[in-house]
Amino acid sequence: MSKNQILEEILNEVDKHPEVMSRRDALKFMSVSPVAASIMAGTTVGAASAVAADVKGKIVIVGGGLAGMSTAARLNNSISNADITVIEPDPMSVSYQPGQTLVGAGIWDKSDIQYNRDEFVPSGVKLIKGSVTAFDPDNNSVTVDGSKEIKYDQMIITTGVILNYGAIKGLEGEITSSGADNAAVKNSGITKDGLHSIYFQDGAEATWKGIEELIEKAKAHKGPEKLQAVFTHPNTPIKCGGAPKKIMYLTNSRLEEAGVRDKVELTFYPNGGGMFGIKDYHDAIVEQFKARDFKWHYKHNLVEVDTAKKIAVFDKHWQEKGAYDEDLEEYTMVTKHERVEVPYDFMHVTPPMKAPDVVANSAVGSAKGWVPVNKETLQHVKYKNVWSLGDVAAVPMGKTGGSARKQYKVVVDNMIAAMQGKELTAKYDGYTVCPLITSIGTVMLAEFNWASKPAGSGVNAASFPLDPTQERWIWWLLKVYALKPMTIHGMLSGRA
Repeated sequence: MSKNQILEEILNEVDKHPEVMSRRDALKFMSVSPVAASIMAGTTVGAASAVAADVKGKIVIVGGGLAGMSTAARLNNSISNADITVIEPDPMSVSYQPGQTLVGAGIWDKSDIQYNRDEFVPSGVKLIKGSVTAFDPDNNSVTVDGSKEIKYDQMIITTGVILNYGAIKGLEGEITSSGADNAAVKNSGITKDGLHSIYFQDGAEATWKGIEELIEKAKAHKGPEKLQAVFTHPNTPIKCGGAPKKIMYLTNSRLEEAGVRDKVELTFYPNGGGMFGIKDYHDAIVEQFKARDFKWHYKHNLVEVDTAKKIAVFDKHWQEKGAYDEDLEEYTMVTKHERVEVPYDFMHVTPPMKAPDVVANSAVGSAKGWVPVNKETLQHVKYKNVWSLGDVAAVPMGKTGGSARKQYKVVVDNMIAAMQGKELTAKYDGYTVCPLITSIGTVMLAEFNWASKPAGSGVNAASFPLDPTQERWIWWLLKVYALKPMTIHGMLSGRA
């Protein structure tokens, strides 16, 4: 897609929300903003070489979500007469997942995050609509739907994660994160009676209805006791680590907008011991929480929900000194646990997440389920013709679209080098970006890489010369108007 087409897509997004910005103002913004310059450059800078590599081999990509289809497109642009097959079970209507938070807050409709996956299958790339049910990397093959064997010379695993609601007692079901909804999850209690989750399409839509119900309940509420809005973060790696806080910030904005914020207490229950893995961002978020009168309790993992009584049960955990080891001259640390019951009127559940069982239980998986790859080259640690990127890859950074945008270029360059018998020179530096929505109208753009420092503090992760710990309107415009066109039309063409 050309720069003009990307610009038109962004203006089309603006036209859907004229109350925020006019098309004329958007054009002014695009003409002066460094964000816009980056987006426009992204349609060409870093694109595949005009000289396609002449390499031979059958390439199979397991997973046709954003990471998988973007990789297929870039490979198709980079290899002459490429032989690429994508295997993907989900239906044609796929979710632009970063937008589910905006749907959950009533800013976008569900239709705004849906796109027809089949329209983005690159010319010449074969699409098998089925599920990989077995991996056999020792014989360079996968099995589809339990019967069809597909051979490969090179394989890329981009299956995404499984939303494991069933790991929480009182809830049921698992669901893929790539767009398809699952009745078993919705029937478990999620999407009704104050219990919500933005992590699947229908769940995001129902979350907005839940926030509206909370507002109406607050308007009618009398007495000194506040209504309780609870937000959780589980004890597993999750996609978009900022999302559990984003929906909390947006719920706060909607309550303020309705004039009932003083009637609702908002409390965050993360499993970890901090708000963010990087100190500067952690400190900034704590100050934001204080300014908004949010409550929080670290080291609380949601383990059970009584949907009838509307009680959330958390495993509160901490460490204490145990026996003293005279040889090591240190105390053994013992983990302690306490069951904590919390009543809720509204609760947003961020589910535990895991690799698909077919990956975790196969030779390409690891003890923790994720695909073990070299964190820089993204090549499998054991099988040199297997690669992985996106949420299922075992790399120690955020599972975000921003990470995948950097990773898929590395995989393509290194795979082609491997097919040519050359050294793998492309390196993923751990770049991750999290546009942390802090209100309706402001975003903190958290960027970082392996060095674990905020962008702008001596690390080359910075995209813009602005303090990344500050909430800004300009990043709201990036999040709401620019990222979706850049992602869907830029990445899925293999050029952004």
